[in-house]
Amino acid sequence: MEATGAKPQGCVIWFGQPEARERSGLAEAGWHVRVAGLDAGAGVREGGNVVALADLRQCDDRALQAMQQLMAEHPALPWIALTAFGTQARHPQVKRILQGCRDFFTAPLDLPRLLAALARARTVPPRAAEATAELPELVGCSAALATVAANLRKYAPIDLPVLITGETGVGKEVAARVLHRLSTRAMQPFVAINCGALPLNLVQSELFGHERGAFTDATARRIGHIESAAGGTILLDEIGDLPLDAQTNLLRFLQEGVLQRVGSSRPIEVDVRVMAATHLDLEHAVAAGRFREDLYYRLNVLRLQVPPLRERGDDVALLAQHYLARFRERQACAASGFDDAALRAMRQYAWPGNVRELRNRVQRAAVLAEAALISAADLALPVAATTHGESSVASLGVSRASAEREVIATCLHECRFNISECARRLRISRVTVYRLCKKHRLELQELRAHGAVQA
Repeated sequence: MEATGAKPQGCVIWFGQPEARERSGLAEAGWHVRVAGLDAGAGVREGGNVVALADLRQCDDRALQAMQQLMAEHPALPWIALTAFGTQARHPQVKRILQGCRDFFTAPLDLPRLLAALARARTVPPRAAEATAELPELVGCSAALATVAANLRKYAPIDLPVLITGETGVGKEVAARVLHRLSTRAMQPFVAINCGALPLNLVQSELFGHERGAFTDATARRIGHIESAAGGTILLDEIGDLPLDAQTNLLRFLQEGVLQRVGSSRPIEVDVRVMAATHLDLEHAVAAGRFREDLYYRLNVLRLQVPPLRERGDDVALLAQHYLARFRERQACAASGFDDAALRAMRQYAWPGNVRELRNRVQRAAVLAEAALISAADLALPVAATTHGESSVASLGVSRASAEREVIATCLHECRFNISECARRLRISRVTVYRLCKKHRLELQELRAHGAVQA
């Protein structure tokens, strides 16, 4: 029974058998616990006062089917998962269940943390969950991600160029692939090309193709990336790095729908939808003369802004669990979740590398962790301060310095210690890179030698 005087919070639909202390703890906080049967969806009204809990400590195929049915019938219903170590190995079907959950717990259940998760679930607008329903590529339930999902659905059927902007690692290519999948061109090719990785002397050939004998080593005709995407979609990633001469030819293609292979004067008509992505401020690049203004307006017909991870709230925990589950499908590891300190650290970390950095840290932590729950140390993240006063301020300063050092060191390693490339990715000057290295005692020669040994 619910404790008298407890403020009514809502209903928890519990798939499984809650322990006595779990049921009484929820009742004292004003939550009614309804143990779900095969008719779990009966009487469910989506909104802010109903939360579903998938208790995977002991479950059978019928319970899993009932969970999946409720998820399908009520896509906006918030879900929380409770697992025991090794649950995924015993029940392979839980993959879809876990992907639909917003918070994750490992037995023994931490009741205060569960109550906090239930409170958060009540405050998530149902439309946020509805927006990402049936878009498995988008993991999360934040309002920022819901806006992206809504725009993806809006832009997909419109056969116009799309400019996708956002910081490095936010998932711009993922968004482009969703646009292609939802479009009328879904059954045709999707070709992604990183403009920044093209050799300067071969940019024209890579994009538009070439004829035999067009230049030295051109021993055969080659179809360019744009032509190979005929009928489908091409994503020009890091479009801001495209040389000016290639920008001119790309503008002509966008205007006329025709291209010319290098070494040929014959125009070739190609039907392809062009998407471009960049982490650079193209308006600034236009003002600086590094990007053609007319090309910018041709590309910026539909604009999709992908938010950084730090603006997506609790999505970081959902993504972390998602990447851990995917890693466990391929590799055996002890870790099955994250402890409270790790969850707090992930929520407070700035994530300069965004989703890509999160995925890499989770995979590395899954290898290093020796316990069932990954710690902040396993993730190489500073532990979030939990007290107030001078000690808290000092701890925060140390955390920021540690995070700053980690960002510089990681970026240098990813750029193979190319200072110019590191500065470009972090949007700072070369002088600042050297200053930060000196500040955090990062010896470049030592780092290069260590990187060469690892390679």
